[in-house]
Amino acid sequence: MTELTVPADSHRTVLLDEAVDALAVHDARRDGIFVDGTFGRGGHSRLILSQLSAHGRLIAFDKDTQAVAVAQRLARDDTRFAIEHDSFATLDATLSTRGIAQVDGVLLDLGISSPQVDQAVRGFSFRADGPLDMRMDTTRGMPASEWLATETQDNLEKVIREYGEERFAFQIAKAIVARRAVEPLSSTGQLAALVAGAVKTREKGKDPATRTFQAVRIFINQELEDLEAGLTQAFNRLSPFGRLVVISFHSLEDRIVKRFMASKANVPQPDRRLPIRASELPQPEARLLGKMKPGAAEVAANPRSRSAVMRCAMRLPQGAGA
Repeated sequence: MTELTVPADSHRTVLLDEAVDALAVHDARRDGIFVDGTFGRGGHSRLILSQLSAHGRLIAFDKDTQAVAVAQRLARDDTRFAIEHDSFATLDATLSTRGIAQVDGVLLDLGISSPQVDQAVRGFSFRADGPLDMRMDTTRGMPASEWLATETQDNLEKVIREYGEERFAFQIAKAIVARRAVEPLSSTGQLAALVAGAVKTREKGKDPATRTFQAVRIFINQELEDLEAGLTQAFNRLSPFGRLVVISFHSLEDRIVKRFMASKANVPQPDRRLPIRASELPQPEARLLGKMKPGAAEVAANPRSRSAVMRCAMRLPQGAGA
């Protein structure tokens, strides 16, 4: 991916209407405060803003400098909107700095955007050769090439196995260490070719490098750590009946989201034989509002949406039942 100005319409926002509908930005909530934790190219943010009143507010986050540049133009045109160049894992500190105690809804659209994938210089894609970078925020952190050049074989194997769910992780890690002893891995094409040589079988229609690239990207950007921290902070900041909406694109993310929401909606029940009043029983903190996947028409128009899963939960007032 070259450092270009990317038109906002080059990215197709997945589950656009469905996600904003799930936030329930309407009626009394039109004056509320909402958070878009992953601005991307602003599809969700623009639709949220179109439904907010003149008194509503939207705060967005993004680690990608290109996304932030797009968001800053929007912020100049709309005073209800503000952008933070950071991870949504800093939500708690950001809201505190802005003097905001609670918000009415938080949307997290996880993973990477089409502009990030399509620009070879960013290093996210194995389909076009480019520098092996993979950082969402190119102003900080370690590029993938540097990490692959210095990490131990055991840790390489662990990351590829756990974050990529790759059964050939040992063979791939071994091949990386052998290759870097001769020359460093500096391009996406080199890594993709190395993985293809180490992976002997693969699911039909899936490139052998898919899981390894996913694993390295997730590790470099601390995506799962950010997700776990962001979910907790977002839920804790929700007002009563506030919504948490999360769109994930692979099983590792979705598993974390599913378990987190379930932990808020389900509470352990005491032994029925114990003399406990109904008012003393533990109460759920959230109500699960279901999950959704893109329909056939959206998948046909945007094949990258096919793996998306959206889950939604609503925070309950203290003491309310499910």
